[in-house]
This record gives sequence, C-alpha cells and structure tokens, in this order.
Amino acid sequence: MPARAQEREFKFTPGPSFRAGDVFDRLPGLRTGEPSNRTLHATYYDTADLRLARTGASLRWRDDQGWMVKLPTTGSAGSGGNGGLLTRDEITVDAEPDATPGTPGTPPAAALDLLYAMARSAPVEVVAKLVTVRNRVDLFDADDRKVAEMVDDEVSVLDGAHLLARFREVEVELTKHAGPDLGDEVVAALRAAGAGRPDPVPKIVRALGPRAAEPPDLGEPESLDEASLPVDVLRAAIVRSTRRLVAHDPGVRSGLDMEDVHQARVATRRLRSDLRTFAAVVDHEWSDSLRNELQWLGALLGGVRDADVLLERLERRLSTLESVDEEAGQRLLDGLHATRDAAREELLAEMRAPRYLALLDRMHDACHRVPGPLDAGDLGVEVTDVVLAPWRKLRKAADDLGAHSPDPELHRVRILAKRCRYAAEAVAPAVGPDAARFAKQVAALQDVLGEHQDAVIAGQWLRRHANDVAGDGAAAVAFVAGELAMLEQAAADASRELWPGAWRAARGKELRRWMRPE
Repeated sequence: MPARAQEREFKFTPGPSFRAGDVFDRLPGLRTGEPSNRTLHATYYDTADLRLARTGASLRWRDDQGWMVKLPTTGSAGSGGNGGLLTRDEITVDAEPDATPGTPGTPPAAALDLLYAMARSAPVEVVAKLVTVRNRVDLFDADDRKVAEMVDDEVSVLDGAHLLARFREVEVELTKHAGPDLGDEVVAALRAAGAGRPDPVPKIVRALGPRAAEPPDLGEPESLDEASLPVDVLRAAIVRSTRRLVAHDPGVRSGLDMEDVHQARVATRRLRSDLRTFAAVVDHEWSDSLRNELQWLGALLGGVRDADVLLERLERRLSTLESVDEEAGQRLLDGLHATRDAAREELLAEMRAPRYLALLDRMHDACHRVPGPLDAGDLGVEVTDVVLAPWRKLRKAADDLGAHSPDPELHRVRILAKRCRYAAEAVAPAVGPDAARFAKQVAALQDVLGEHQDAVIAGQWLRRHANDVAGDGAAAVAFVAGELAMLEQAAADASRELWPGAWRAARGKELRRWMRPE
C-alpha cells in the first residue's frame, strides 16, 4: 500500500540579495541544525495539456526519493493572517519490480492509478527535467523537536543538455510538531528579511510556465443569483459533484481513508438526485442514461461504504462489552471484513475499466453543456419550483408516519428527506441563505432517520450471521451477536423517539418563505 504524508509549506521567490541567515536572527525561539547542501535530479510527468499541473497535482521521480504523487487537499489557501500555505498530500509509490535503479523509467501503474480521474484518457509523458541545488537547514524548538525545514533552492529547467530557465525558490515546510503560530512567525521573519510574500505555486508549475497556471478542466462553479435559470443551477451542481468525485478518486484507490469512499458515493448520489430534481429542463434520454451510470458506480461504492459503516459501528459497540467477549466479537466480524475486501476489489476493478472512464468523460462534458428537452421553449420553470415536488413528497410521507410505522417506511422518509435537502442545497447559491437554512433542518431529520436505519441494518446483519461460526467458540460468538443486537435495538428505539421532533422542526412554515406559494 502506498505511504501518504501531508506536506504543509510556504514558498517564496526572493531576489539575489536574500540571505537565509537574516531569517534565523528573527526567530530567537528556534535553534538551527547543521546546514547541508546537495544536488537533486527530478523528472516530472504530465499530460500534453498539463492536466495534472493545472489541477494542482504532480507525478515526479527524484533521485533521492523515487516516485511521488502530490495531490491538492481541501483548505490549502492560507494560514493565519499571512496566508499562502500550500497543503498537499504526498504519496510515495514503489517503482516497478523491473525498473533500473537510479533512473525514472516508466511511471509505476500504482502512481498512474492515483491520477486516473485527472488524466483520464490522455497519455502521461515526461514534461520537465529539473536539477536543483539545495541548501537546507532544519529548525528545532526549545524541546529539541524538529518543527520546520527551510531550503534555499536554485532550480534549473533542462531540455536535454540545454538550459531552458533558472529560478530561485525558498521553501519552509512545517512538521507535525510545529505550533499553531509558527507558520505566521516564519512568514513574518522571511518577509522582514526580504523574501517577499508567500507564493503558493508548486515548483513544477513555475518550471512549466504560464500554460501550467491556466484554469483546470474542472473550475469553480459559475456564480449564481436570483436571475439564474434552473439549467444554470443544475450545471453548477454537476460541476460540484464532478469535482468531488475527482478529488476523492485517488483516496478511494489508495484505501488510506474510508471517508474518500463516502465522499465519492455522495457525489454520485447527489448528482443522480439533482438530475431527477431538474428533470423538467433537461433532455430525458440524456439524463436517464447518465443517472443509470451514476447508479452503477454508486452501487459499487455503496458495497464498500456500507460494509465500512457497519464494521465501524459494530467495532465501536464491541468495545463497550466485557473484554472476555472481544475474541468472539472479532471472530463474528471476520466475515464482514471479507465481504468488505471483496467489495473493494470489485470496485477498483471497475474503476480501472473503460466504463468508468466513459462516465468521467460524460460528467466533464456535462459541466459545460446540459442538453435541454426536445420540446424546449418557454418552460416557465423558476429555480424555486424545483424544490416544491421533493418537499411535497417528503411532507406527505412524513405526515403519514405513525408511532408504530414499519422500519421500511421510516427509511423511505429518510430517502425523501435526502432528495429534498439536495434540491434545496442545489438552489441555495441562487436563492440565498434561506434555502441553506431549510436544507440544514431537513438534514437534521435525515441524520436522525439515518441513525435509525443504521441500527436496523446492523441488527439484521447480526441476526443473519450470529451462527456463522461453527465448532469451538460458536456459542460465545452467538452470545456476543445477541449482546450487540440488543444494543442496536435500543439505538433504533431511541431514534424512533427523536424523529418526530426533528420533523416538526423541519416542516415549520418560516423555513419555506423563500419558496413560491404552495
């Protein structure tokens, strides 16, 4: 499995008069380590149109580290008052077994896999070779912990033996031991020493020039307001979901964080719901076909996600039991682990197949063009109209529920609440904060009913698998399954007590004043 770390660094492009020693004099609370100097050789790979660089990602081989993939992370725009903090995930990937030591060779399949959703069908090739003369100094705090690393790089960009460009770059990378204010202190010291303002531009983007700084294939959604048409709102929603899926695709593949599977699944579910909500303003055949493909991917992601949620839930319950039950509890869950692993293998196989690539291409195309219905004209549909239908379905189903309604009926209301919430969130950028407040209250109802459904599913699984283990220890496993089933029944009962209050809060008229009269 690839190794991942998070890189947090400030970058500067100082002039020739800048001296690192002037920085250290302004950081009296830190001790400097012995300076070092070395020359680094790096080869960078990208598509011909620089899709990786324009997205903030990179694929690099360097003689001291081997293969590394860098991916942008959420919230990398700033730190404190200074801003300019560049935050990326660094994933180290082993070279192919037949690779020649000391040379880049062909990028490993595992590295290309992580970049699949960004590169898509475009071949990845060498785009730049860099030689960096690096002067490095480590910074230590009063407890002798390394809190930062400062490097002063002279970077040469080569084309064969020819020098294409040369630039200077100073980087300060913070470690996990850095205090919350250290970044601001270091930035202030560097600026006072003449390094200029932080400039969070990756080295490869600076080396490749203006083309690498152009907008990515998936930019920010267009700005919306009260004059926006429903199709504009839908297109912005498609952009958000496509960006979410692409951003979490590498994490799904690496398997390092189960949240990535969850977010990728949310992207597919939300977009399917949005296409349903805005059905009146899109070509039905186009929309139905795309929704079917999203359902296919969502089911694959759901197989992994559902197992993850159930495992996490039951392991948390198991930790509350007597320690004597731990071994039997783990034996009970062995089968669930196997189910989860099989679902992940199936998911990854399909995500490396042409069908997934075709879906990514369709989603990218939809970000720029949404075909209208064949009978398009003056549809007379306003943005707020699209929320009325999912709201009415939710209101009817929830009002029909009683204290003893069957579990599937509560689950149905949860599904309708999710669709209503997604519809309100889709129009909120155009309508304003009132729609967002309504969506938040409906989400609270969805959460209560979601806890109920999770408890029901867990209880059903425990009943089906209580007797899976045979032979020695079978009775102990069945006993633990019974203990856990009782806890899940109590959780389901508690959720039944809570959901009516959540529904009363969600159906208040004051939350729906932004909708057209019903």
